[in-house]
Amino acid sequence: MHFSFSVMASEQQLSAIKGSKVLMVGAGGIGCELLKTLALSGFPDIHIIDMDTIEVSNLNRQFLFRQSHVGQSKAKVARDAVLKFRPDINITPYHANVKDPDFNTARRHVNRLCLAAGVPLVESGTTGFLGQVTVHVKGRTECYECQPKPAPKTYPVCTITSTPSKFVHCVVWAKDLLFAKLFGDRNQENDLNVHSKDGSSSSKQAEDVFERQKEENIEQYGKRIYDHVFGYNIELALSNEETWRNRNKPRPIYVKDVFSSELASQNGNLDKSSNGDPPSLSAMASLGLKNPQDLWTLKENSKVFLEALKLFFSKREKEIGNLSFDKDDQLAVEFVTAAANIRASSFGIPLHSLFEAKGIAGNIVHAVATTNAVIAGLIVIEAIKVLQHDIKNYRMTYCLEHPSRKMLLMPVEPFEPNKSCYVCSETPLDLEINTHCSKLRDVVDKIVKAKLGMNFPLIMHGSALLYEVGDDLEEDEVANYAANLEKVLSELPSPVTGGTILTVEDLQQELKCSINIKHREEFDEEKEPDGMILSGWTQPRAAEKNGKTAVDSEVSTSSASEAVPLETEDDDDLQIIPTITGKKRKLSDISNETKNKRKAEELDSKNDVVMLDDENSDMSKKKREQ
Repeated sequence: MHFSFSVMASEQQLSAIKGSKVLMVGAGGIGCELLKTLALSGFPDIHIIDMDTIEVSNLNRQFLFRQSHVGQSKAKVARDAVLKFRPDINITPYHANVKDPDFNTARRHVNRLCLAAGVPLVESGTTGFLGQVTVHVKGRTECYECQPKPAPKTYPVCTITSTPSKFVHCVVWAKDLLFAKLFGDRNQENDLNVHSKDGSSSSKQAEDVFERQKEENIEQYGKRIYDHVFGYNIELALSNEETWRNRNKPRPIYVKDVFSSELASQNGNLDKSSNGDPPSLSAMASLGLKNPQDLWTLKENSKVFLEALKLFFSKREKEIGNLSFDKDDQLAVEFVTAAANIRASSFGIPLHSLFEAKGIAGNIVHAVATTNAVIAGLIVIEAIKVLQHDIKNYRMTYCLEHPSRKMLLMPVEPFEPNKSCYVCSETPLDLEINTHCSKLRDVVDKIVKAKLGMNFPLIMHGSALLYEVGDDLEEDEVANYAANLEKVLSELPSPVTGGTILTVEDLQQELKCSINIKHREEFDEEKEPDGMILSGWTQPRAAEKNGKTAVDSEVSTSSASEAVPLETEDDDDLQIIPTITGKKRKLSDISNETKNKRKAEELDSKNDVVMLDDENSDMSKKKREQ
């Protein structure tokens, strides 16, 4: 016997639901719960889009999936599972990419499409016990981009390379510097010291110690790398006595210090780990280590380090030079864990298990199925309000880990659109730039695409078209616009100088904004590395105290200038920005003029709703209390 929403719903609610069409973006943790709740609530026409396939790690909470579904499309399997108990509804799956693997970019894209189409957006996210549901309706509530989103947590390079004080610093060093240097693109800039202590001559000094010598076998190479990064580089750091005046000195660690003379060339048993596809190779299996939650000793970490390096060069040699860290790559996680622990041991930092290190390296916050279910229910509640045009009762609702005012669910009245939002309010932006040095390509790559998130930009100066992309362009037009990209702004056919107003438009997103150009001669290379400053867009907010990066309990911040980011992947943090000071204007306080304008923008009879959800997403939302 299945639950029937019709028992509790009013006729008005049922009528709104029956005439609706829903697009659900994401069929993961929240998506499974949401699809089930939508189906049981009587929604007759549901479309699901998700580019992901099912992984084993999804099965503990994404209940529509089973072991036999691993590797299959999430959207298609979710549809089939729900139709078994609700065969009378229409569910259309799309195994497709809504925009980009970076889901935060996808959110901006969906937000803009909803604004262009006048379709309400119900957006949500969870991280562990935390979650939120937000309603975005064009002209009535703020859009997804009305408020700034925190940047991923970053760490200064000097801390990572020279003075780590936390285990996360060691993980970032092992993942973004050492792993990248050994297995990634070696031509890419890297802050690891590559010169050995034997480089007495200028020619030897120029040699890269990470290059494997012709006469070296894998074991010899591994030990040499070990001695260089954990021994010689630490000695080199100790030579700067000023650095350690008020810090505990690290100790250099060499292979001979960890292993007795009986260490043979065989570190592990290669045969034990050689079965299966490359990502299934395991140094732990080769060494007989079974429990990922065990704390390895320095000796065990050293064995894992050497064995993992040996496996990469013997079993995955073709991938060397093109690898990047992947938290689902067992061998990569083992290598990074071992390297981070050896470095932590050198600096007197407590060691961590592989399970803990993987969570840090992948920036994983472990999901809670109950939170997903609660959030899915709140999404449907808000969707029904939207379908009934019940704007007075719209709520942004936050799911808290600990009670606040004796409540675990905190509803907050939505906020009106931000008048300075260039996306939904079309507020002009200001761009400070040296128009005599910067090229149009710089503006397109660093501003229009990177900051404004436009996919198919069109740039105009008055009636002059400076740049356009599209499949329908003639060959001479493509060549002309390509030539413009390489021209300095002031030398374009229609020169761009101080006081120029550029119109930038993305026809796909139906987004248009104006950029006021302000000529500026010089920029600080460290603080302003782009050589230009854009004002008026919702850039990430950095919280600082006493000149140092501060981290609130739920706020991700970025440090200044040169830094190494702890990147977020599939399982990102939900960040809640503290209350923004200033007088809050409720929707009920909006002027009559604004109300009259909104009347002309009433939702049409199609009753379309887009539901954007992502478990463990990088969705920065404001926790603002009434």
